[in-house]
Amino acid sequence: MPVISVPQRFNEDELYVDLRSIFGQSLFLKCEGFNFAGSIKLKAASEMIEAAERDGILTPGSILIESSSGNLGVAISMIAASKGYQFLCVTDSRCNLSTRRLMEALGSRVHIISEPDAVGGFLGARIDYVRAMCASDDRYVWLNQYTNPGNWQAHYRTTAPAIAREFPLLDVLFVGAGTTGTLMGCARFFKEWHRPVRIVAVDSVGSVTFGGAPGRRMIPGLGTSVRPPLLDESYIDEVVLVEEADTIRACHRLARRGFLFGGSTGTAVSGATRWLEQHGSPDVTAVTIAPDLGERYLDTVYQTNWLHDLYGEDVLAEESVAATWTA
Repeated sequence: MPVISVPQRFNEDELYVDLRSIFGQSLFLKCEGFNFAGSIKLKAASEMIEAAERDGILTPGSILIESSSGNLGVAISMIAASKGYQFLCVTDSRCNLSTRRLMEALGSRVHIISEPDAVGGFLGARIDYVRAMCASDDRYVWLNQYTNPGNWQAHYRTTAPAIAREFPLLDVLFVGAGTTGTLMGCARFFKEWHRPVRIVAVDSVGSVTFGGAPGRRMIPGLGTSVRPPLLDESYIDEVVLVEEADTIRACHRLARRGFLFGGSTGTAVSGATRWLEQHGSPDVTAVTIAPDLGERYLDTVYQTNWLHDLYGEDVLAEESVAATWTA
């Protein structure tokens, strides 16, 4: 099992980073961003598309359509291009520009929702648009990552068993909650495992997934404005909510040690380290998941003007990550 402090050659399913020297807590980070699509969403996309083909729902001439904040859209774009399908990704104004351009470069169309629904927010507005397109043309095939069991089954069969092989004495697993596909796949697997594993969901403040009050969320990936139908809280032991400012600080702290990850990773790491500070012990075996890398966030999470406009000029002061130059 490669556990690294500096980049090296690796198998993306076996790369873990030990964060103890960065955050002072025993926490391993499973890195999922080194496949062709650049994120963990390639697993769910493959599972859902293959199931739709097996079931005869997706056929030559079909047009794939999906609501996505970015990473699933890229993954479907790559698979659609390789299989010869057209694809329309319905996203919103928070989607990173580089992600939108990547989908378009792969031949997909991107529709951007600019106004949130009064009740369901941007997600509700995106889903309404998808439903309207499907009603207008029967060639559209909506995989529907929010209800599709292939979303969680992909992680039940791949992500969770990979973690179990590398960490047979795993005590606690922290998983970010978006559609909850990764969360539910891992939670279901470990609830059936031979030893107890504590499952801690990490969500963003402002998300309604676990019953919180809706609020502004500017970092795509985790959190929802509509409760995910896939979620079954009976599999979850605890929930940790993370402010976006803390997400930003965690991302920059990682970057200053040579690891450029996306916003979802910052949220997961921030929530995990805070939980471990309160409940952990020196011998605890803890893992969290990095869904993607940070290159697609250079214009947002890692862009000074964007940060200052949204979170204030002191957002990074706590971590003291600003470089100091001397003559």
